[in-house]
Parts: sequence; C-alpha cells; structure tokens
Amino acid sequence: MSKGARGRRTLVRIFLAAAVMAGAAFGIKWFLKTSITALTTVPWEQQIRQAGEQLVELLWEQVHPAGSREKEGWSKTAVSDRILTGSAAAGGVDADPSYRRHMDARQFYREHTYLAWYGDETTGAESTGEEKTGFQDMAAKKDDPSASRPADTSSAVASSALMMAGTLPLPVTGTLYQPQQLQDYDFLIKHFYSVHTSTTADRSLLNADDLLKRDLTMKKDASVPQILIYHTHSQESFKDSAPQGQTVADIGTYLAELLIEKGYGVYHDTTVYDLKDGILDRSKAYNYALEGVNRILQQNPSIQVVLDIHRDGVNEGLHLVSEVNGKPTAQIMFFNGLSQTPEGEIAYLPNPYRSDNLAFSLKMQLGAQAYFPGLTRKIYLKGLRYNLHLRPRSALVEVGAQTNTYEEAKKRDGAPGTTFGYGVARGMKKKV
Repeated sequence: MSKGARGRRTLVRIFLAAAVMAGAAFGIKWFLKTSITALTTVPWEQQIRQAGEQLVELLWEQVHPAGSREKEGWSKTAVSDRILTGSAAAGGVDADPSYRRHMDARQFYREHTYLAWYGDETTGAESTGEEKTGFQDMAAKKDDPSASRPADTSSAVASSALMMAGTLPLPVTGTLYQPQQLQDYDFLIKHFYSVHTSTTADRSLLNADDLLKRDLTMKKDASVPQILIYHTHSQESFKDSAPQGQTVADIGTYLAELLIEKGYGVYHDTTVYDLKDGILDRSKAYNYALEGVNRILQQNPSIQVVLDIHRDGVNEGLHLVSEVNGKPTAQIMFFNGLSQTPEGEIAYLPNPYRSDNLAFSLKMQLGAQAYFPGLTRKIYLKGLRYNLHLRPRSALVEVGAQTNTYEEAKKRDGAPGTTFGYGVARGMKKKV
C-alpha cells in the first residue's frame, strides 16, 4: 500500500474517532443538562418515586423481555389479573410466580412511599411546612372570623360547650367550641389537626358527633394499675438536660405522681427500648416496646389507659413554648396513628381502637384549649399505628422538643404536669 493510501486511511480513522468522541461528549452534555433540569424542576419526593418505579420496570424488562412474553402468549396485565383476582387459587395457573412477587413488592413500595419521607418514627426531625404551631396558630385565629370564639356566658351555650370540653375546678380562660363548629369537617380539620402526607383522614373518620359521644369514663381505683406510662424513645432529652437524666422518662415519673395524687393507679414502665448494647437504636424501638407493653398488659389486665410520652424533634429555630399561668411552658401535642395511607387502610396493621383513640385525643384537646389556651399544638395524624392499637384509651404525646428546656417541659403550674394530668383525667372521667 502506498504512503498516500495509508495516510488517507489514517486521516479517516482520526476523523471517525473524533466524530465518536464529539458524539459522546454531546450525549453526556445532553444527559447532564436534562438530568440537572429535572432535578431542579421536579420535587425530590417525586424524583425518588419515579426513580424507584423506573428501576423496577427496568429490572422487569430485563428478566422478561417483550419478545419472550409475546412468544409465550401472555402479557403483564393478563398475568397480573389472573394472579390478583385469585383465579389461580380457584384452579387457574400461576403462570409467573416471579411476577407475582414483583407485584407484591411493588404494592409494598407504593404503600410505603408515603411513609418514607422523614426519618423519625413520629413527626420527623424536620418540619413539613404543613403544620402551624403555638403562637402562629393563635395569631391565625385572631384574623379568622370563622375561628373559635371565647367562652359564651349564656347558660345554654356555655353548658353545651362545657359538655364537650369537660368541667374542671379551674377557670375557663380559653375557648369553648360550639357543637355546630365541630360538626363542620372543614373547620375541624383546619383548627384541630395536622395531617402528614403519609395518611389521609376523611369525614367518616373525623366525625365529631361520633367521636364526642364515645364513653371514655373510668372509675378511679388506686388499688390496681389503671394507667400505663411508658417511653418508646426513653433517651429523648431537652436543650439543657444533664448527661444522665432529665429525659422524657423523668417527665413520665412526674406525670405518674400527678395522676396518683388524683386517685388513679399508675404503672410507670421505665424500660429502655431505644438502646441496644449501649448504642442508640431507634429503628426497632417500636418493635421492642410492643413486646414489653404487651407483656405488661397481660400481667396487668386492669390497665385501661396507655400513654407513650415523647418529645418532638423540630428545626433548631422553632421554640415550642407558650405562657401558662404566667410561666413559659413547653407545648404538648397529641399524636394518632391511623394505619392508613392515601390509598387506603394498611391491612396488615389492624388498628381496632382507632376511633376511640381519636376521640381520646380530641376530648383532651378540647379540655386543654378551654383551660390552658396555647398549650397544645394541633393533633398530629400519621400513617402507621405506633403501638396505639392495644387499648381504646391510648395516646402518644409529644412534650415540647429538643429546643425546649427541661424546666419548660416540667412545669408544676403548667404542662405536661398539672395540665396533662387534668387532660388525661378529663378524657377518662367525664362522659361527653
């Protein structure tokens, strides 16, 4: 081959190599631009969901290419229908067990997509932006003509409102809500509840007439355990807590003392459920707590009330404090687990006392707002059940947050001490 021919061939190779490299560079640039644009315009939650679904679909296509599916004479939809309708169990053929497992996994993913946004098992360490608390909430009420009104002095109206809020040996300094207000679902959801994206609460679930007529009365009997207080996260502490002590467990001890003073029998479980071999481990704390609480309830069938006392985790700039009897007091929040996602109830998490516990928290909320205005945050609703399925008077209670001092959380003239003691007693003692 002549030198000229070899030279021309070399030039062609160089040209082709350059073209390939330019094409690759262009492709990478386009991919990065598209990806960056998508990242900046699509919410991260949606990105996660889409990426997960695309990955599942990609794996599906790799395992079962379209050509092989067509050759075998079936489709994804057809097999799905046969499997999910139960026709296989009725004599049909489970044509593809691996796809059935894929569908089960996909259904699990869809259910738990809503439950995965925040790492904390309860409200999460970061604010969702959906919740207004404390002074923000009170300021909103001032500007809202449809919001609750101060106590009406007319006997009929006052009597009706007190029947819902309960009567305590204290002056009514806050709001007495009227029945017609609470019967309005939109009013109720706006002023009483903060609903996490992991769940939904429709009109049938938050029916004030149904919730308020439930009888939660309990006769005092100090001779037997009636109230169980425990702490799934016993190591939760406060802004100025000592290295050892001054945790939510100490708040539980104080609450137990107050309830005993009121004549109730109290069992305070101080078992540590969130430490394993000396290492903080909250991933399985609810599982460990479930075992422990079940054992206590089996040994003490007289227990009718179960209280899981926590403190919340919030953004560092948020200080959950209100003035109660002239003293700065940590706000408290009642928490309900619904065993329900926006797509429906979670069948494998039965929650037989859900409505009773919703009634329990609502009645305590009404009492707190009547006698200790500004003390309580909105009732928080989330998708799982958080061991609130064991008794019809169960409550998870967040006492302040990591930004509160221990003294703010433990106020003898405020909450969760006297205030929560009265609230619990009201929720159990008085028929509504």
